[in-house]
Amino acid sequence: MGSNIQDFVRPGRRVHLCGIGGVSMSPLAEVLHSLGLQVQGSDMRESETVRHLRSLGIPIAIGHRAEQIGGAEFLIRTAAVHDDNPEIAAARQAGIPVFERAEAWGCIMKGYRNAVCISGTHGKTTTTSMTTHIFMAAKTDPTVMIGGTLPLLHSGYRVGHGDTIILESCEYCNSFLYFFPTVAVVLNVEADHLDFFKDLEDVEHSFRRFAQLVPEGGHIVANADDSGTMEALAGLPLFTFALRAQGADCRAERILFTNGLPSFDVVVHGECYAHVELQIGGEHNILNALAAASAAYLLGLPGSAVEEGLRTFHGAGRRFEYKGAFNGAKIYDDYAHHPGELHALLTMAKGLGYQRVICAFQPHTYTRTRALFHEFVEQLRQADVVLLAEIYAAREKNTIGISSRDLAREIPGAIYCPTLRDVTEQLRQIARPGDLILTVGAGDIYTAGEALLHTEPSNPTDERE
Repeated sequence: MGSNIQDFVRPGRRVHLCGIGGVSMSPLAEVLHSLGLQVQGSDMRESETVRHLRSLGIPIAIGHRAEQIGGAEFLIRTAAVHDDNPEIAAARQAGIPVFERAEAWGCIMKGYRNAVCISGTHGKTTTTSMTTHIFMAAKTDPTVMIGGTLPLLHSGYRVGHGDTIILESCEYCNSFLYFFPTVAVVLNVEADHLDFFKDLEDVEHSFRRFAQLVPEGGHIVANADDSGTMEALAGLPLFTFALRAQGADCRAERILFTNGLPSFDVVVHGECYAHVELQIGGEHNILNALAAASAAYLLGLPGSAVEEGLRTFHGAGRRFEYKGAFNGAKIYDDYAHHPGELHALLTMAKGLGYQRVICAFQPHTYTRTRALFHEFVEQLRQADVVLLAEIYAAREKNTIGISSRDLAREIPGAIYCPTLRDVTEQLRQIARPGDLILTVGAGDIYTAGEALLHTEPSNPTDERE
């Protein structure tokens, strides 16, 4: 189209956000508003987010109609809004530029001295949240964009006034290639989003291009324990973190687990930078903490901020989130929807000392389930009991003819549940004291666990073991 968003993101310009209530559109609206733009928008439904934005003086219409873009000099849309949307179609017809959400975030990023962009096939939300805790502890007043809810922020974002912006950076549709990172963190690189990428090599190429966006004087932070990351970034100047790889710049040493929770020294170039006591378990979270600590170290934050920030971090929403107890069983919810995430979750859960780990899993998208079918089967077999909800379609239609029933056939003792109500009923029948019940997936599987809690009085306080 030839238009450059840099020419439009300026005080006084009027912008219309199509899908303004979305998880990364609402903070975008608030940031643009704070920069002096005249912001307006539309969304499909009323929500707390929409009401909050209206309280700032941002007019928002419910539903998408062509006449609602009136007066706008440019539009920004979410990936979920397609060209046949009436507002987008009207803008195209009128010659009004339409930009992607990621382009807008990339433009905003240029206004910050430090842009910490956290990428990876999995672990992004947790690591972005950890990084936020550290930078908040250091009182840097960062602007933050997370793809989930962080209790510290009571949302998934904050608009700060400091010189640092921290963003969860997603590879899907190459969104993160619109960004301008000064610190690019790569946690892991695996085959995922194969409805967009051709194969693992295509994914690795995308992450390499992302890392190459870092300017001279910036930093690429990479997980030296992850072969996909090291292959994708081979030959680039890296600051590495690791548990196992020899010669990494940042390492965890003197690791001690107490009741499943790790404490360790963060050692950078042989010197102890910080002593960390994590409030969440799992070896994968030690690596996530090292990634966050590496970013903090490179930007000159004191080790005390790392210690305080990570000591007060109890997890992001839907990341091993404690929901309550039913019939003596503890119920946790987790967003894991990739075999690598399942491996980390179930390996950690098996080490917590419960009698049984019950995993109620809802696969996310038909293409991912087919492409990674055998990997899902391998990881789900770690659980003592597996319940399989039907595949969550998300943006897809089932043209493949695949079902969770196919997974169930390959996992001994697995129970196929056509509906979430069936999941809740199965859990109600089998739950007993000593069980750890996990509701797992990126769709609406969490509602099955919440429905279980509503069938018996429980005390949903934090009773981690």
